[in-house]
Amino acid sequence: MNKVTKTILAVFQGMLVGLGAVLPGVSGGVLCVIFGIYKPVMELLSEPFKNLRTHVPKLFPYIVGGAIGFLGVAKVLAFLLDAYPDPSVCLFIGLIVGMLPSLFKEAGEEGRDKWSFVSFAIALALILALLISLEKFSVSIVPNTAWWVFCGFCAALSIIAPGMSFSTLLMPLNLYTPFITGISSFDFSCIIPAVIGAGLTVILFAKFVDHMLKTHYSICFHAILGVVCAATIMTVPFKTVMNNWLVNLICFVLGVIGALLLDKFNSQFPKE
Repeated sequence: MNKVTKTILAVFQGMLVGLGAVLPGVSGGVLCVIFGIYKPVMELLSEPFKNLRTHVPKLFPYIVGGAIGFLGVAKVLAFLLDAYPDPSVCLFIGLIVGMLPSLFKEAGEEGRDKWSFVSFAIALALILALLISLEKFSVSIVPNTAWWVFCGFCAALSIIAPGMSFSTLLMPLNLYTPFITGISSFDFSCIIPAVIGAGLTVILFAKFVDHMLKTHYSICFHAILGVVCAATIMTVPFKTVMNNWLVNLICFVLGVIGALLLDKFNSQFPKE
């Protein structure tokens, strides 16, 4: 493969990572793992000054592609969520469900033991309890600067922690749609706090998450799976899903098929 072809492929893979960072059900971090760039990305994020000169040149095509993928899909998502909320959510849930087999396989890359399943169960229970409490007590979240910072935190975490799709946390809190709308309309009152939140996440958590995944990979990844499953359950629009149920079901099935096809496509590329 010549240098030009390799660069084009890197930009394309970066676009997929950018899509994964914003598209519900797909994790940008998982795609980084699949494309074999997770290790250098984490090395750059955890020690940016040390690795700036060596890592940025080889990651630059991925960074460019990631920006194109992230910004390019935001407007489409904002339109779909506004015009067709339930079918869109069902499509996204299908994407999440379709990615679960590959995430489960990825979680077991270094084996599983009882603590792996304990961490899964604890994470599942904690996130379910949190989200059910928010719903039960009708906690109304009004997007503001603090919540935009939180959205940035979740977005950065979806890259740092493979399998953590930030949409799975934002959708049950009704923050996903306004956040995507803010990004797609280049609303800097949303973007700037989100960038600050993402930057703080990298500074505070990148080195810690990198260390934990290196030393307790199975436990950490199964906990991430628990978070993904819990948030996915709470994303299902139970109150309205039976309205136009056939359309919603078709969208769900299409989401599952799309995720499986994406996983099959990703498997053609060698991992680091």
